[in-house]
Amino acid sequence: MKLVAYARRFRATVAIILAELSRNRLRTTLAIAGIVLAVLATTLLVGVGAGVLETGEQQFDQADRDLWVSSGAVGISAASGGFENTLYDAHTVGNEMNEIEGVRTAVPIGFQSVYVSADSDEFSTIIGTGVTGSGGAVSISEGEAFPSSAGHYNNSRYDGPLSNEVLIDTATAEQFDVGVGDTLYVGGTLDGARDNEVTVVGISDTFSGFLGTPTITMPLSELQTVTGSTETDAATFVTVTIDDDAEVAVVQQRLQEQYPEFTVRDNQEQLESVVQNQALVLAGAATLVVLAFIAGLALTTNLLGLVVYQQRATLAALQAVGLSQWTLITFIAGQGLALGIVGGVVGVGLTLPAAEGLNRLGEMLVGFEGLVQVPDAVLVVGFGIATVVGTLSAAVVAWRISRLDTLESLE
Repeated sequence: MKLVAYARRFRATVAIILAELSRNRLRTTLAIAGIVLAVLATTLLVGVGAGVLETGEQQFDQADRDLWVSSGAVGISAASGGFENTLYDAHTVGNEMNEIEGVRTAVPIGFQSVYVSADSDEFSTIIGTGVTGSGGAVSISEGEAFPSSAGHYNNSRYDGPLSNEVLIDTATAEQFDVGVGDTLYVGGTLDGARDNEVTVVGISDTFSGFLGTPTITMPLSELQTVTGSTETDAATFVTVTIDDDAEVAVVQQRLQEQYPEFTVRDNQEQLESVVQNQALVLAGAATLVVLAFIAGLALTTNLLGLVVYQQRATLAALQAVGLSQWTLITFIAGQGLALGIVGGVVGVGLTLPAAEGLNRLGEMLVGFEGLVQVPDAVLVVGFGIATVVGTLSAAVVAWRISRLDTLESLE
């Protein structure tokens, strides 16, 4: 009998809650909309943080390298438009590493911004990538690799014949409306670029996928020549691909022992190194995530508090006719739960489409895909903010109102 009575009381309470919420539809709609915004603010900002790290891991995996050798920390350089070129005598280091057991290829790579034009009149700044050898460090979708750059390097004298050939990515080909066999003007300065005509011999998206921006690829010695960095033979790092039967950890230790002045990292360690050097950016992102969480809590609490406060006269009347304090609190908490469930479901439901829209926008602006990735756990947290916090905040406000003078509230 008690169970039946409790069931009837529960159904009656639910009916009253739904009737009260439907009585003022505008207030209910605004409360739900506010909860939806609180959920989206939390899930999407956390999704940005998760997506940036996941995208970084994917880019390093797609680079198809096993080890990264650098001189000190690898950071972003505003001057060069890419990574900092702090590894010197790059050609010599690369040649020596190619002789180490377990190393299939050791390719020095440098990044430097260059001016590029199809007509020598209107120039754009693009990331130039320099590699040693014949461009075998990149995947070519059309055309072919350029000839070996060893002739131009000429044992550090840089006086051999220039190949005057480049690889470009798909975005650069579309930007300048050129393809294999066409010519471009490339240089580290505008004057130098106007006098340096090169031929496109292949299309490769290897480095544009890694950097998230249009790129052209040249022999490292030629990139150093056009940008004026031949004196130090500078590169960003040496990328190492190991033999199929070799172990990454073993080759890494072998290289580190032979080159103690350098740092040898695997893909995960290299990603962490790049990320750590952007500490201020990460700190700002972390702060945004924390603020988004706090804002979601505050917004949900204030919204539910306002909804309850607007019912203070009704609550006072119910108290006056003998309804107990705890029944009132349960009634209001039920309203908060109902609003939280609806707002949470809508907010979680809109998160993935909103993330997809932000990803498309991010791809257009910065060239990377999947910058916003929302794990299932984040969706659970967003729904939890809407329901748990909504219920508790409504109950707390109802408890405070129930302690006010009933007659004063009715007046």
